[in-house]
Amino acid sequence: MTRLLTGICLLLLVLGAVVHGATTHRWEAFAPEAGRSSTFHAYVVSFGDYQSDEIPNEIPLKEKSVGSTRRYHSPTRNVTVITSLTTGPAGAVSTHTPDVCYPSSGYKTVREPKVESIDLPDGRTARYYVAEFEKKTATRTERQRVRWAWSVDGSWDAPDRPRFAYLHEAELYKLYIVTPVADGEQDASAGDPPAVRQFVAATFAQYSGLFAGR
Repeated sequence: MTRLLTGICLLLLVLGAVVHGATTHRWEAFAPEAGRSSTFHAYVVSFGDYQSDEIPNEIPLKEKSVGSTRRYHSPTRNVTVITSLTTGPAGAVSTHTPDVCYPSSGYKTVREPKVESIDLPDGRTARYYVAEFEKKTATRTERQRVRWAWSVDGSWDAPDRPRFAYLHEAELYKLYIVTPVADGEQDASAGDPPAVRQFVAATFAQYSGLFAGR
């Protein structure tokens, strides 16, 4: 009986190691295609008169994931947008979402994550989470609206349990689109201003096109 229990325990340990190794791509047999994500990280969204520059990436990274962040600004619209892209093993990219990371960085959640959708110029629809976070200091209050979604093939989605939804995927892409919230925009029911919504749709659509080589 003791030997049987020992054997079962060893089997469970081996199975656990296999699952963990597969989801984190610790072994080369499960690794994503080398160099595929480099095209995404080098990409600059083209929309209107938005100018872009790369800024330090502050998104937490795990295992073999890669992250990049860009700032976009439109002088005519007076809109600033931050995009962050994380790519890599599904087990790493599916976690560390803004509702966890922002509060751990000193922000207060003022609008709980909610799934929204937006029609894209290519006829598809992107589903993504939206939440708002606020940080107060002695001199100012900073409030940010954060949108995030995942994709493996160009279709952006916001599943309830991303870690399990993408368990068997070799590589996962997570996109953040962040904008500051002005005093007059703090009513969540008002939604994004048209200028911001247009940029959000263009960003999701253009990254979708990269999956198809466009």
